[in-house]
Amino acid sequence: MPIIIHLDKVMRDRKMSLNELSARVGITLSNLSIIKNQKAKALRLDTLASICHALHCQPADIMEYVADTAEVTKEEEQSD
Repeated sequence: MPIIIHLDKVMRDRKMSLNELSARVGITLSNLSIIKNQKAKALRLDTLASICHALHCQPADIMEYVADTAEVTKEEEQSD
């Protein structure tokens, strides 16, 4: 998946546990764990906003786009 979730790193930098973040954001531990472990298929913007508010960060601190090498190769072939 080209979107990488760095929630664990941001939590570690802020010295915040999953339990504490769950309480602050108001979502279950299991749902937060799914996000943290990159198993989520979607993330609601209000949930992302709540996580960013609780961790005092920006969405880009939590998520990163990494181009899939297959996509890059396909785009290069199409441009030739």
